[in-house]
Amino acid sequence: MNSRWLPGILALTTIVSLTPARASDLSEIKDTQTKILERLDSQDKVLNDIKTKLQQMPAAAAARPQMDPNKVYPIPVADSAIRGPKNAPVTLVEFSDFQCPFCAQTAGLVEQVVAAYPKEVRFIYKQFPLEQIHPNALNAAKASVAAGKQGKFWEMHDELFKISKNLSMDEIHKKAEEIGLKMKKFDADFAAPETEKAVRDDLVTGRAADVSGTPTLFINGKRVVNRSLEGMKAMIDEELKKKS
Repeated sequence: MNSRWLPGILALTTIVSLTPARASDLSEIKDTQTKILERLDSQDKVLNDIKTKLQQMPAAAAARPQMDPNKVYPIPVADSAIRGPKNAPVTLVEFSDFQCPFCAQTAGLVEQVVAAYPKEVRFIYKQFPLEQIHPNALNAAKASVAAGKQGKFWEMHDELFKISKNLSMDEIHKKAEEIGLKMKKFDADFAAPETEKAVRDDLVTGRAADVSGTPTLFINGKRVVNRSLEGMKAMIDEELKKKS
């Protein structure tokens, strides 16, 4: 038993010894003491189990296989939206979640990269809503796909990241109206089974590329480890050298 419980137990024992009581009372008090001790022992066992598991966690994490930064993943374009020249020599792919705060920050970085290489880089957005922790992410993904059916994927993409902290359907509808979508068609496309299927297909593609979180970026199939403008430029320049 943990030593921190001893003062309280000793105090209880002292009170019992100093207080006149009948045999039946003493028996009840001893039973109570026994139950308290058993409960404290049980709590100590739980705490020790938690400590043991916490101590084991770093070792388990260290045992996980490291990602090979040079591995090239075949990531199909499929029906994903493309920003930039379709025949650009370098392809930047992002698996993203509209409700992810880190993805919202990365959107600005991607814009800088595309602006720096207007002819050399094409950007492809892949849906990867983390539904377990972001309850509105799937609806936002479907909304962007539905907007794409009216040729306004990127307009919706940009607006959704502006409201990433409040992706209620009311707010999504407001944005759809603001960018000039035909709302009856938008609602029908949003609800269509093939719209959610498009999102699910991207999830499958992402898992095949060992994507487990967002944002995850690839340059010509290689995972981006250094997600800074300088780091991404270095990767792009290296790919451009290979092409030349």
